[in-house]
Amino acid sequence: MSHFAGMEDLLQDFLTEAGELLSDVDNKLVELEKRPADKSLLNDIFRGFHTIKGGAGFLNVNELVELCHRTENLFDKLRTAELTLTPDIMDVIMAATGVVRDMFSQLAQAQVPPPAEKVLLEALDTVIAGGHYNLHGAAAQAEAAPAIAAVPATGGEGPDWDVMYHTLLGEPPSVPHAPPAAAPVPGGGEALAAAHAAPHPEIPRPSAAVPAKPAAAPHQVAAAKETTIRVDTTRLDQVLTYTGEIGLTKNRLTSLRADILAGKQDASTLKALDEAVSQLDLLVGDLQNAVMKTRMQPIGRLFQKYPRLARDLARQLGKDVELLLSGEDTEIDKTMIEDLNDPLVHLVRNAVDHGVDSPEERAAAGKPLKSVVRLSAAQVGDHIIIEIADDGRGMRPDTIRHKAVEKGLIDLETANSLDDRQSLQLIFLPGFSTKDQISDVSGRGVGMDVVKTNIGKLNGRIDISSTVGMGTTITISLPLTLAILPVLLVRVGDQPFAVPLSMVREITPIDPRDVKQVSGRATMVVREEVLPVRSLASMIGWPETAAPAFGVLMQSADSTFVLAIDGFIGRDDVVIKPLLDIKPKGIAGATLSGDGSVVLVLDMEELLRMHPDSTRATLFTRAVH
Repeated sequence: MSHFAGMEDLLQDFLTEAGELLSDVDNKLVELEKRPADKSLLNDIFRGFHTIKGGAGFLNVNELVELCHRTENLFDKLRTAELTLTPDIMDVIMAATGVVRDMFSQLAQAQVPPPAEKVLLEALDTVIAGGHYNLHGAAAQAEAAPAIAAVPATGGEGPDWDVMYHTLLGEPPSVPHAPPAAAPVPGGGEALAAAHAAPHPEIPRPSAAVPAKPAAAPHQVAAAKETTIRVDTTRLDQVLTYTGEIGLTKNRLTSLRADILAGKQDASTLKALDEAVSQLDLLVGDLQNAVMKTRMQPIGRLFQKYPRLARDLARQLGKDVELLLSGEDTEIDKTMIEDLNDPLVHLVRNAVDHGVDSPEERAAAGKPLKSVVRLSAAQVGDHIIIEIADDGRGMRPDTIRHKAVEKGLIDLETANSLDDRQSLQLIFLPGFSTKDQISDVSGRGVGMDVVKTNIGKLNGRIDISSTVGMGTTITISLPLTLAILPVLLVRVGDQPFAVPLSMVREITPIDPRDVKQVSGRATMVVREEVLPVRSLASMIGWPETAAPAFGVLMQSADSTFVLAIDGFIGRDDVVIKPLLDIKPKGIAGATLSGDGSVVLVLDMEELLRMHPDSTRATLFTRAVH
């Protein structure tokens, strides 16, 4: 029988509350490192850990209680000024909170976590007693200490430095392994590292005191997505209010229907019917918005994970980095928050590892020794804009072009035709990063192409700008929600299709005489800008029966183009339904139009990847001749 039999709901409540408390403790610890004498911060941290310990005790998780109790004692010594906070003490505290988080992961699978490693408990006891304990130094001396060296690194009761190191980073420990024969290049591969400009040769970093993390074991279980959400009761009250009003309007329509069926079709009755339908339309719109708000969560719940991550990584790399957050109150769909975590973790790590220059480089360039990475969010119209900006070395477009050609991703002619902005976009190409040299820092086998793909799955766009010597900014644009997608309904022949409104700039008529051939491709000039013309009919494999009459100016992540169509129906907000058992390429899903017919929602990014050269001459260009 499970240790938590009959306590499943209590366990879930504990993990939800304790997880938020621990994230808050982590962020306050990062702040405490800047203000070690702040008693208010210390008291908040102490109370947070005390609450976690109390909940663990109620669930009889003694291993977690023991670790929390020791850590709580250390906080008590600090807040009573019996101890003074030092970087080594902070390392021990961070290692302890990392192990606590790892225990939460095991509890989430209804498993009783094993006791904390003896080396961590020893470190806590030593610093509580006023002694000095350096986790990194202890790791470096592991081979020289006979009592420790006698214990194999892959088993027994000796310290597992791989576990200690990864819990320090707030990551799940890897499986036991032998140290690698050669140290890998830090980061996601030498190609991405080389893309960042360095004013002089790369300065060697201090070697890690522990082996690098290997690939995840096949048997490791991925964390399940949360299926619950916290909703403000005022929002639920609003939903209930609209539901009641819709019920009253439905009764009114039922009464009017009975009158009309009875032959009462005078002007007064028809006017009342029109008013009732209009009222229902307004109420359904209000209800839809109110329901959507119940899914919205402040993005700060995601951002709060990253100050700890940036602090630990910077300390490991010997850098002084501060992560500044802004816009934490910006609300976004909860499902998007979950899917954003991995891309943002990768981008924050890249900023700290690749983007931020070393203290020696910053000193030589006359920069402040402390680097700043900014993570911000804001709502702009019906989109959420997330930015990750660093003040590091920047990226050299010419270096990126050279690397892309060297790896065979583009040819030399294409490389020479790219401007700086297009060159920076090359880092999102699959294979740009070197996959066979991955470290435990920011590689993890995830290239920037995967980051872009994940953002694309959220109907979002990612862009990059960089100035050599000044830094790099990566901008992510996302719709407010995934549940409802604003679209433009266009027509090819008599068939309607929906394209994401986020990509639409404007609609313009197409005169066949305005379409010119440039290098065998159809183009037209729109406001002094020469743009390629792509026929939607040819992109979806349909024959063109007439020259397209309209063009939709579309902005993708990589380019701007004119989408040639036969006509357009209008704008709409649709709910996308997946096509069960089939996934046609270029189709995101389907929705219903106002008359009940099925409308396919196009995945324009995928269509563009499938048909990069679909600008060939067709009916509307041949008409010129």
